Amino acid sequence: MTKASILIVEDEAEIRDMLRFTLERADFEIVEAETAEDALQQLHARLPDLLLVDWMLPGISGVELVRLLRKDEITQGLPLIMLTARGEEHDKLTGFDHGVDDFMTKPFSPKELLARIKALLRRSRVAEDDKLVAGQMILDLGQHLLTIDGKNVDIGPTEYRLLEFFMEKTNRVYSREQLLDRVWGRNVYVEERTVDVHILRLRKLLTPYGCDGWIKTVRGAGYRFSPEQDLANNQAR
Repeated sequence: MTKASILIVEDEAEIRDMLRFTLERADFEIVEAETAEDALQQLHARLPDLLLVDWMLPGISGVELVRLLRKDEITQGLPLIMLTARGEEHDKLTGFDHGVDDFMTKPFSPKELLARIKALLRRSRVAEDDKLVAGQMILDLGQHLLTIDGKNVDIGPTEYRLLEFFMEKTNRVYSREQLLDRVWGRNVYVEERTVDVHILRLRKLLTPYGCDGWIKTVRGAGYRFSPEQDLANNQAR
């Protein structure tokens, strides 16, 4: 099983180092960001399994970052623990109102932090037998793994999110703008041709398995994922 990944968003290097040391020893994969802006770039490249976010960040605050993430369909379900020196009840209530799942008040015990992380992952992580299936293609959401004909397929983070969306929404046409909103998120500003680039990459990745034709181009409208139609056509030949 792949390691669970944690994005640490903390501007103090000493605290980041302590968190990384503690969490890597517990066999987590660690990604770091010093600011909310850095974190948003990291999230665009890859979604972690959990975030640790400091309240008092330079620029965009931690609690404002949480608010932005909870407004975005792509990141709204990510488990998130806020690290804060604010122990007052009204501060915690503010955090919970913005979508924080749990709090750790500084200074905190590394053992307690680990216990809270593991508890939150148990509650929020997709069950390991939760899979999306289309023909010989299986997307294991728990392990973040694509297999076709029983073989593991190396797939990039954006192509993975795109394929996951398609497999959840088969036989429906989505415009480039809709795909940008649903897969990239409304707070990410990229050109619509970016969709075409990643569709091309996904088709190329699926070509050796004969699944590239499942992603249909609908002239003047967008794209549709239709594995059932392609499978039926192959069986009729």
